[in-house]
Amino acid sequence: MAVVLTTSRAFPDCEQAQKILTDAGHELKMVTPQKPLKSSELVPMVKGIGAMLAGLDEINADVIQAAAPTLKIIARNGVGYDKVDLKMAREKNIRVTITPGANSLSVCELAFSFITGLSRRIHLMDKSVREKSWQRVSGIELHGKTIGILGTGAIGRHLAVRCRSFGMRVIAYDLHPSQELIEDHGVKYISNLDEIYRQADFISLHLPANPDTWHMINRDTIAKMKPGAFIINTARGELIDDDALYEALNNHYLGGAGLDAFASEPFLDERFFELDNVIMTPHTGAFTKEAADKTLIIAAEEIVRALSGEDNLYQIN
Repeated sequence: MAVVLTTSRAFPDCEQAQKILTDAGHELKMVTPQKPLKSSELVPMVKGIGAMLAGLDEINADVIQAAAPTLKIIARNGVGYDKVDLKMAREKNIRVTITPGANSLSVCELAFSFITGLSRRIHLMDKSVREKSWQRVSGIELHGKTIGILGTGAIGRHLAVRCRSFGMRVIAYDLHPSQELIEDHGVKYISNLDEIYRQADFISLHLPANPDTWHMINRDTIAKMKPGAFIINTARGELIDDDALYEALNNHYLGGAGLDAFASEPFLDERFFELDNVIMTPHTGAFTKEAADKTLIIAAEEIVRALSGEDNLYQIN
């Protein structure tokens, strides 16, 4: 038997994931924070645990060192792992797993809702009705517009299909183009990001955060975009230079932005709170009942495999 620490807010509501772990004989230590835990908060929690089912918590070297004598696996209930110190986990022989594809539909649907919401300025008209001012705001049709999708993994692929169904032209960037998108959905891959910036009416980010993508949306790249273009980010906040984005939104060079991911969370940059051309959500792309259940079940199954000495299906280190 091992102690399994869970820090996902959704875990207490997923009876199936709980049953998978308890049926295997493991003890649950459930923590339900309102926001991802900092390393200083995690260190006292991880001593003596055998596994961790983690959200977007800061699992750095200090956390891993504190847990290392007993910890066998860190199972992320999602696909991002930039908050986990993979090098230290590898040194301590701790497995790190993810749940690929489990929440891709939910994140895709949020990205698409940003596109439709921004194009029709729904947030502004909702406000006008509530304030009894009854102000109609002119929007744009999506049909015939071009969207540049940067990253066509599971989320980007789903988004491309939905955008095509709305009559949008889809151009994309990915180191590994999808032949299915090319052949079945008419997606055109472009290897030059500058060309995508120049052509796209909407740009949707679906790339990991790493040294190559850090602040890829900056003053220089924004200057290459169409006046009035929209930026959608449901991936990682580190992809965008906040100062550059604020300037382009504030002077209305960009038409708007839909943001679900921020470099620092909770997001406290009050400059953005005054803008009427940005919609922001609290990193909630994967926060649907269906996605939460799928990711938690997969993560629980990966924990059982690791603690039983079996190979994991989605180990990344």
